[in-house]
Amino acid sequence: MPTVGVKRDLLFKALGKTYTDEEFDELCFEFGLELDEITSEREIISREQGDSKASGASDVILYKIDVPANRYDLLCLEGLVRGLQVFKNKLEAPRYRRVSPVSGEPQKLFITKETVAVRPHAVAAVLRNITFTQERYDSFIELQDKLHQNICRKRSLVAIGTHDLDTICGPFTYTAKPPGDISFKPLNQTKEYTATQLMSLYKTDSHLKHYLHIIEDKPVYPIIYDSNGIVLSMPPIINGDHSKITLTTKNVFIECTATDLTKAKIVLDMMVTMFSEYCSQPFTVEEAEVVYPDGKTYKYPELAYRKETLSSEFINRKVGINESTEKIAQLLTKMCLRSQATGVGDEIEVEIPPTRSDVIHACDIVEDAAMAYGFNNVPHTTPRTYTVANQCSEEDVADKLGKKISETRAVHISNPKTAEFQVARTTLLPGLLKTIAANRKMPLPLKLFEISDVVLKDETKDVGARNSRRFCAVYYNKSPGFEVIHGLLDRTMELLEVRSACGDGYHIQAAEDSTFFPGRCAEIFAHGQSVGRLGVLHPDVITRFELTMPCSALEMDIEPFLGHTAETTLTHDVPMQEVIKHKFPTQDESLQAPSSSPTSTKTVFGDVSTPAGLKSLNDFLADKSYIEGFAASDADMAIFDAIPSAPGSTFCHLMRWYNHIKSFQRERASLPSAKSQFVLPATTNDTSDDDIDLFGSDDEAESAEADRIKEQRLAEYAAKKSKKPALVAKSSILLDVKPWDDETNMAELEQCVRSVSMDGLLWGQSKLVPVGYGIKKLQIGCVVEDEKVGTDLLEEAITAYEDYV
Repeated sequence: MPTVGVKRDLLFKALGKTYTDEEFDELCFEFGLELDEITSEREIISREQGDSKASGASDVILYKIDVPANRYDLLCLEGLVRGLQVFKNKLEAPRYRRVSPVSGEPQKLFITKETVAVRPHAVAAVLRNITFTQERYDSFIELQDKLHQNICRKRSLVAIGTHDLDTICGPFTYTAKPPGDISFKPLNQTKEYTATQLMSLYKTDSHLKHYLHIIEDKPVYPIIYDSNGIVLSMPPIINGDHSKITLTTKNVFIECTATDLTKAKIVLDMMVTMFSEYCSQPFTVEEAEVVYPDGKTYKYPELAYRKETLSSEFINRKVGINESTEKIAQLLTKMCLRSQATGVGDEIEVEIPPTRSDVIHACDIVEDAAMAYGFNNVPHTTPRTYTVANQCSEEDVADKLGKKISETRAVHISNPKTAEFQVARTTLLPGLLKTIAANRKMPLPLKLFEISDVVLKDETKDVGARNSRRFCAVYYNKSPGFEVIHGLLDRTMELLEVRSACGDGYHIQAAEDSTFFPGRCAEIFAHGQSVGRLGVLHPDVITRFELTMPCSALEMDIEPFLGHTAETTLTHDVPMQEVIKHKFPTQDESLQAPSSSPTSTKTVFGDVSTPAGLKSLNDFLADKSYIEGFAASDADMAIFDAIPSAPGSTFCHLMRWYNHIKSFQRERASLPSAKSQFVLPATTNDTSDDDIDLFGSDDEAESAEADRIKEQRLAEYAAKKSKKPALVAKSSILLDVKPWDDETNMAELEQCVRSVSMDGLLWGQSKLVPVGYGIKKLQIGCVVEDEKVGTDLLEEAITAYEDYV
């Protein structure tokens, strides 16, 4: 939504009333607007550039008001005040008129055939005998900028030129020439430039550089001359300095060149209707004639009024109110839509002025009626149907997942109002992927799940469809994490008391599914029937949901495990009963040691009482959920018992496995036996009295002394070894840093990136790489120590600069 900044005191003066901030906020809400912020120029500069830059800035209170994107008539102080005054019944909506010149012919603008290659359309008008003040002039310029950024699509569709008519002489010619043949003094410059030189000059201009791409690759550039050969403007880049308007300008010639004629007409209507109230004859606009290459002549501005007819019963039904025809007509008139009852039944004739280009359908008129009535005044009613709606588009449940809509058994919604409500969802996966896409800046990994209903066609049901309770989970990280999703399935089944076995238990087997990566998908079977699938998502699916990293997913039907049907008659209370009862061990039971004898810490991965052994085990578990096979077994318990204490966060894979296996303590007796031996027997120095040491000493003191010396030497060796510099693993990383928009200062962005400082991080060379439409991304290299700096830390630090990245 566009934001309009107006000076509070100037606004209240124009409204003829002073409001408190709360009162004006309420007025905006009633009118369909939102008072977004109360600030000042000093506060804005201080917040964006620092207190040092804010010294000398104005302390005048500013209201930042959010305006609907299609309400172009509210993008300036004049239109905003006019709309609010009519809404409060303090003013009648003005009637705008196009008039002929008092003397002489209308101003003419001739379009030549050369413009077809760049911008083929143009419209024009004259504001005669206008009076500017500094506030009016500033508002006039600001409205042009707002329109350029909004309906004009950053000048690509329409470009506005405003000129002091008394400094130029018609008729005017709109043509196109090679850039080398165009020469003039542009606005606020002191000398003439060719068009080629101007394009080079403005490449460094923070404001104009964003529009150069519109014509810079064209063989000819658009240009407007007066009858004396003076350049008015080179649209859509810059106006000429000769015809610039000032506070003393009395007659303004407005021209709009465009690739879209309809948009040009709307823009011209907005400019002249908003500021014609300052003319000697308020709300009148002098016409201008535009002559096309084929000789056809058109008069502008059109200032067209049109009428629509609706019934008050239709409006009452759509809004949910019950008002008379006359009352409905009054409500619409408050919204600058002059309305009256025709006397034919409950028919209302609505007149739509040229300022309301947003009214294109009957529903727009109904919306204005609801707004004038007051959304808070619409009575609450109970819906006549009991439904639970879940938004979903055909693209989400089919195309993005690599499926055909006919294969999904989707229930279609008749006459959907938006693309998001085309079908009832048949899968929970798209919703989770959309959530991840909206939270990509969060630290990795992202782990989400949802338990909810989907709707599927079912001819056996009276309504032709049924609800099905689903469980879905996704794991999003730099690695696919299939073992994580697999472990989640096992844990889920363990809690549901479904053992891992074919037939009456559960198992998985390879499957092919277009949503998943080939060869990385498995189908889940429980009690002999298919209940879902899990696997690594296909790269095309990930790309379609605007994600960039691998993702694993699990989705299964949990209806078979609920113990009773989920469908219940709505006229009865749903019985709350516990279908499955679990007995959880007490803290003392869960912590009880499996055996009284000490366990060896020596394993096939090394001694797990040492960091080296733990690291080796951590590496082994990086892509595995269990020590042996695809389900928990005695092998996991043996290794678990061998680890003296819970591992730290340094060993992330080991810690994940450790916590998972810890939850199996109460059913360890029923786990499958290990196929191999992973824990090695503990070595011991104990000897019985019957052992004979042929080479030993009889003196126990000498043996103790020998052991002491041996331990001392081992300690000295370990200390010496620890002083040797460890081999530091380093990586070279090339980062692409993309800006928010084309106005981002890339030099400041690079300074922000280089300001990120970490132990083990060294920034290298950088360069700007073109992306498109004049936008460039920052490509910067760095060297990091792997143990200290990860890409996730860098990404988190860089994206913290929200104003740039």
